[in-house]
Amino acid sequence: MSFLKSLFGLGSDKAPATPSVDAQEEHEGFVIKATLMKAGGEFQIAGTIEKEIDGETKTYSFIRADKFSNKDDAAAATLGKGRQIIREQGAALFS
Repeated sequence: MSFLKSLFGLGSDKAPATPSVDAQEEHEGFVIKATLMKAGGEFQIAGTIEKEIDGETKTYSFIRADKFSNKDDAAAATLGKGRQIIREQGAALFS
């Protein structure tokens, strides 16, 4: 039974790990954070877009299929993707 618990994470006292922020920038009042995902020996685009609305921080998470062998390139691409999402959706992002 303990095998099944460890397989499915039941009974674990560990808190879920918070993703590390690999890069961050502010763009048009939004904060874009690159929280890259390790995929084999590569880094996959993943990040969040945050904005404070009426005193509450709203967060939009995104993951894309693009992968890079270099962490810095992946972080730069993630910030670029965040800027693109903001340009396309703007304030409607949190609606």
